[in-house]
Amino acid sequence: MDAFLSKEVLEGLERARKQARRKKNRLRLHVGDEVFPLLRLTEDGFEMEGDAAPHLRGFVDIYDGARHLATCLIIHSEAEGEIMRYEYKRHTNVADGPAKDFVVDENAPVALLR
Repeated sequence: MDAFLSKEVLEGLERARKQARRKKNRLRLHVGDEVFPLLRLTEDGFEMEGDAAPHLRGFVDIYDGARHLATCLIIHSEAEGEIMRYEYKRHTNVADGPAKDFVVDENAPVALLR
């Protein structure tokens, strides 16, 4: 199919794919005051577009929209085509609520009514 399409049309299709991927993805990487879009999270790291990816090392925060997902210690791993891959040295998920360091009774009330 690529043999029948001109170079300009193929480039336009690739730009449209990238733009659609950016729009539907809410994953963001926060490094200090800077924010970078992520393409996807993997088991041992994450991926960014090569043109937007700086060479990062150290502590970063990963967000899905406004929800804080994880705090990570990362290292730059490798570039593969237009994709830059980073690996976790340490990955800590952020808890949704306070830590429960006590046993919760099954019959405990959920709320108090007054």
